[in-house]
Amino acid sequence: MDLRKDNSQTLDNLFNQNKKTIMEKNLMNPDRRLFIPEFKRMMLLANFALLFLVSACKKDLVNDQVNQDALASESAKFGLTNFGKADIVVHKGGSIQSAINAAKSGMVIQVEPGTYTEAVTISQPGIKLVGLTNSKGEGVVLQNPGSVETGITVQKGADGFSIQNFTLQNFSENGIFLNGINGFYIGNVHTLNNGDYGIFPVFCSHGVIENCIANGHGDTGIYVGQSSDVIIRLNTVFDNVNGIEAENAHNISISFNNSYNNTLGIFADLLPGKTVTSASNITIRNNLVRNNNHPNFSDPNDLAAAVPSGVGILVLGVDQTTVQQNIVSGNNFTGIVVFSTLVLAALAGVPPEAFAGIEPNPDGTIVRDNILSKNGSAPPTLPIPVPGADLLWDGSGQNNCWSNNAFKTSFPATLPACN
Repeated sequence: MDLRKDNSQTLDNLFNQNKKTIMEKNLMNPDRRLFIPEFKRMMLLANFALLFLVSACKKDLVNDQVNQDALASESAKFGLTNFGKADIVVHKGGSIQSAINAAKSGMVIQVEPGTYTEAVTISQPGIKLVGLTNSKGEGVVLQNPGSVETGITVQKGADGFSIQNFTLQNFSENGIFLNGINGFYIGNVHTLNNGDYGIFPVFCSHGVIENCIANGHGDTGIYVGQSSDVIIRLNTVFDNVNGIEAENAHNISISFNNSYNNTLGIFADLLPGKTVTSASNITIRNNLVRNNNHPNFSDPNDLAAAVPSGVGILVLGVDQTTVQQNIVSGNNFTGIVVFSTLVLAALAGVPPEAFAGIEPNPDGTIVRDNILSKNGSAPPTLPIPVPGADLLWDGSGQNNCWSNNAFKTSFPATLPACN
């Protein structure tokens, strides 16, 4: 049995059987914050079918996408989602930081529902921070006490950190910031209007970000930078400049997310001036990416201010990116675009020599099995002439290919096909 061929046929059949229903019934669903039921159900069925075939044939699955199960098992080694019994309970009106200060490594801290006007810092490894919910559905809200930059700071050395069921709002820079953490779990966290970033891990590895909401951020809702082996799944991001971003990162899986009304929906990029000078093996799969036409409200002095509005999925200078089985609709500039990082330099008015420290061209990009509609209808006026289209490529890089996508417009008109 050719396992790869049979898996591909099963997934393709499920996808093709359902795509007409998805297009007709779901793309206009007015409740944009909810993940589209039929889309989610269909994609989950496809994955169950894939797992069934692997089990039945008892062979290794050879696949070019990031293996989410493998990444999740890596995170499970840290006990990230097994919260267990509370060691400390923070009662309403109490101090979360005081509980953290009293906690030993590996302790579970439960927090009763309420609004806590404070910021917290975690330095011990293995801390599990769990917000509780009352019968009215009210949970834990961490509110900026004044002019604090970051709601939750997880310092280097606090490996195996977990947080679940929190809202972080109105901090001036970041909702939650993790630095150099090996093993982390962020689940059911809502970051709201926190300056630049909602969820912001850098130099981190072996993490999961799932079932979160991020909105109202001037750079990115969910950002993973200079990190590796991270899963970003089942999240909703809206009203940000960038919805989800993997920057100068490796082995990142971005799947089953709902990204809408951002300036740019999902962004995989390689930028200069960073410690990590390469980016590769990013999988962007099974996401709903639509109507990302929000005006860019980044700081004019930031490079993010050069991101044009109306972009669904942008691959910028990253190698070995797979963009597969996404639904991308209603983005005014373009649906799925593959560019050299030098294009962003031109848009920002930055000389190319400023990008000398990286290899800026995307290589080995695979764009296949995506459904695209109504993208490119109102492209912005840019410093360089770029047309609007469902699929867009600047011609840079090597071994980039497109196959089996449902779309109407592309530039160039003929794109290299995948073997």
